[in-house]
Amino acid sequence: MSAEPVVWSIAGLDSGGGAGLSADQRAADAAGVHLCPVAAALTAQNSRAVEAVFPVPVEQLQAQLDALATDLPPAVIKTGLLGSAAQLAVVTRVVDRLREHRPVALVVDPVLRASTGASLADEALLRAYRDELLPRATVATPNRREAQRLVGPGPVPQQARALQALGVGSVCITGGDEGGPLSLDWLATPQASGWLALPRRPTGHNHGTGCCFATGLAGALARGFVAADAAIVAKMLTTGGLDAERDFAGGGAGPVRPTLGFMRDRTLLPALFDDEAPPDAWPPAPQAPPPVTGVYAITDDGRHAAQLFAAGIATVQLRLKREATEPEAHWQARLREQVLAAQRPAGATLVLNDHWREALALAVDVVHLGQEDLLALSPQDRADLARARRRGLRLGLSTHSLWELARAVAWAPDYVACGPVWPTLTKVMPWRPQGLANLGWWSAMAPAPVVGIGGVLAPDQLAEVAATGAQAGCVVRGLAPGSPHGADTWLRAWRRGHARSEPTCAPAWPRPSL
Repeated sequence: MSAEPVVWSIAGLDSGGGAGLSADQRAADAAGVHLCPVAAALTAQNSRAVEAVFPVPVEQLQAQLDALATDLPPAVIKTGLLGSAAQLAVVTRVVDRLREHRPVALVVDPVLRASTGASLADEALLRAYRDELLPRATVATPNRREAQRLVGPGPVPQQARALQALGVGSVCITGGDEGGPLSLDWLATPQASGWLALPRRPTGHNHGTGCCFATGLAGALARGFVAADAAIVAKMLTTGGLDAERDFAGGGAGPVRPTLGFMRDRTLLPALFDDEAPPDAWPPAPQAPPPVTGVYAITDDGRHAAQLFAAGIATVQLRLKREATEPEAHWQARLREQVLAAQRPAGATLVLNDHWREALALAVDVVHLGQEDLLALSPQDRADLARARRRGLRLGLSTHSLWELARAVAWAPDYVACGPVWPTLTKVMPWRPQGLANLGWWSAMAPAPVVGIGGVLAPDQLAEVAATGAQAGCVVRGLAPGSPHGADTWLRAWRRGHARSEPTCAPAWPRPSL
């Protein structure tokens, strides 16, 4: 069994136990990483106010970091409250020295102001953040007021771009302290950008939310997740620690207390909205029964689809691709011919890939979109697709990562595909195989029924997919003409696996897929 990843937190000690290193420790425990708490400042505070801040001498800060470097080198360093530009210079030198030997991620939570409004950073420290620390940051997690102090006023997405212009790799500008029915954070990463949203949890016990978020994100990076996925984890961890019912001895806000089981609570999975305009409502979940179930065959030929239906397969996707030089009229005629050839009996489901306008016009039951297709939609396309869904068109979405699953929450599809379960040769993809464990986590956590796809070449593999609690499992080459197993063999395999499914036995954490 491998050791827990090591995260250093260089931050302040909150004498009231709410924020700073105390919050970092709670978040690290929930994230399953080993935290090394490095005191950059001692604070005199309680649950109501920060009354004084005493930065530790730079020699003491340096000594703490040197001691750790010889025994507990970090996968990730997270910074919180730094007391001076001289302290910040110590941190940057240590980061540079460590990076000479191994990759070290840096998460910067720029604690510039106390919750009471008192400033914790002078102009020299602000300048050092902009010129020295942020250009080295893998991820920065300011709240909206901190972002404004660093890069000036403006729309939140614009502030994120300004921070990235300073050299920050990824940015998540948190907005948990703002008003409105949704708690909204703006995410800007190489993988995805948009608003991370969850319904706001009414509670007065929110001391240390920014610390928990940054440390949760650092913990996820240390576990191997990329920045966009790590932000999803941080959002779940922090929101799961907000408890409205807990008694607290102090007269002010009680601390955020993340729980160990937060990654298995499907109510904590956020939505990722791609538009720069902030959303104002949580997406409604589909109410109709799932349109796909059991063996989900994929073919590129309408006549073969009709044969699969006749053999008892209830769900078939017609995967058609338009040639780059194919004239529009020829393409439309070919697509129509293939769809009409895919005759299906009552109760069966025909899925068409990508071509949602044509699916609606040809009375196809379901359209399946990859996430690159979603991102390519214009605002008018999005509005038209929403109208098509209101007219009865069902939607399936591909997902490969936590941020793609969060984007699916925002779109409220009728099912989501999770893959590749095993290595596949049918499509070139950057994703690591999900494995059965990730498929089980998806089945327990996704906002819609889950279809396992990718690398299912033998009936026993399909039975394993069914046993995870998935709603359906995709078979491509295994049902192609001339394959060694007929439809009846695949159907029996699905029933065999489904009979022993345990959808509640998902792992506590998924594995990184990128």
